[in-house]
Amino acid sequence: MTLHLKTLLAGIAVATLASASFAVEFDLSPEQPGRLKAEPNQEAIDAIGADYQFVEDGKFTVAVTPFDPPIATYASDSQTVIGVDPDIASLIADSLGLKVNLVPTAWPDWPLGVSSGKYDAVISNVTVTEERKEKFDFSSYRQDVVGFYVRSDSEIQAINEPEDVAGLRVITGAGTNQEKIILEWDRQNIAAGLAPIEVQYYDDPAAAQLAIQSGRADVQFNPNPTLAYAAATTGQTRLVGVQSGGWPVTAEIAVTTRKDAGLAEAVTIALNGLIESGLYAQTLERWNVSAEAVEQSRTNPPGLPKS
Repeated sequence: MTLHLKTLLAGIAVATLASASFAVEFDLSPEQPGRLKAEPNQEAIDAIGADYQFVEDGKFTVAVTPFDPPIATYASDSQTVIGVDPDIASLIADSLGLKVNLVPTAWPDWPLGVSSGKYDAVISNVTVTEERKEKFDFSSYRQDVVGFYVRSDSEIQAINEPEDVAGLRVITGAGTNQEKIILEWDRQNIAAGLAPIEVQYYDDPAAAQLAIQSGRADVQFNPNPTLAYAAATTGQTRLVGVQSGGWPVTAEIAVTTRKDAGLAEAVTIALNGLIESGLYAQTLERWNVSAEAVEQSRTNPPGLPKS
């Protein structure tokens, strides 16, 4: 992990720890009156490739997988897609002088849909990898972040390095990047003579939350968005630390477009305009995922290495 990212994540953790835990109500209405709007960004519009043809004239057609709040889910009408990724898609469309056309899409279907020109882009928690960069272009807009969450009244105040979890009972997901991180931290702790971690696994998120609340586990370490949403809506847990999902290297979430289609640079410029205007930060705050903010969007940043 770069020094820059370490500093960024540490700062996020400190800022989050300074705020009290309390329940927050999210707007799950199909109307989404709180969704922000952006003005057209002429620099971004001028950067669209001369030969690029949008799927529908005047529209930015975006594939979204409504898998879990707050990233993307269905509104109370069970039809309208809402969440931070749909909001980002809407802001990019505004910046490009277009209307957003959100298309609910099964996760396995987006690669062919983007490659074939069925969608202009997919904005659905896609992590940049070196393998994917061979077929797609990327414009980064969020850190791929996993978070450490504890019960609101826990004595644990911060988890930033392996020794901070020595001897703790940690819930994580089997076969995931976060499991790899916690097992490597455990190996380092044992090698240093520290107490081992007790790793716990739960298939049901509700069971994991119950284990935290009952005191059977000390910490949950899983993808930040879902845990942040649960913390905000219940007020029963709080964030005490974050790590990149690609630890020890940086992992970034990005808008994904067809390789060499002539759209990625325009999207990157649009995102940087949103960052500069403050609309980006407000949108992440609206869905309680400020911990995943990037300081700058990049076209085709380094991705997770091939396995």
